[in-house]
Amino acid sequence: MKYNDLTVEKNTRPSRKGRGTAAGQGKTAGRGTKGQKARTGHRKMPAGFMGGQRAIMQAVPKLKGFKSFHPKAEVVYTDRLNELSGKVDNYKLAEAALISSPFVKVKVITRGELTAKIDLETQFASKTAVEAIKKAGGSFKQVALLKRPEKKAE
Repeated sequence: MKYNDLTVEKNTRPSRKGRGTAAGQGKTAGRGTKGQKARTGHRKMPAGFMGGQRAIMQAVPKLKGFKSFHPKAEVVYTDRLNELSGKVDNYKLAEAALISSPFVKVKVITRGELTAKIDLETQFASKTAVEAIKKAGGSFKQVALLKRPEKKAE
């Protein structure tokens, strides 16, 4: 047989279901036995439909509220900033173990007295924290979140 001898036409006829047991798809015609899907005129069931039994989505208890995937800012208190001096940014706060990583959002909140003169550069600070920093002779500058360095593909 050669490639040019092959016939392009479709040789098989469409199967005629339900035409006797000898035809191969007789009697139940491939629908199984009984049940809603075996009957004529059945429509596609909705996802999770369990034949009139209570669906699993309705039976499982639901969680209240919703879970936010937005990362929360890590909190640093002003009395902890007394240990630092000069320019204080995310890197310096991470070195002092006040935050987990230099690539997280930071919010400075007032607690206790701030005596050190610092130039703070973080993402957020409360109004009272900014006042406390200025009262101690320092300054506050709001900066964008530091991006994590991209890993180079090898």
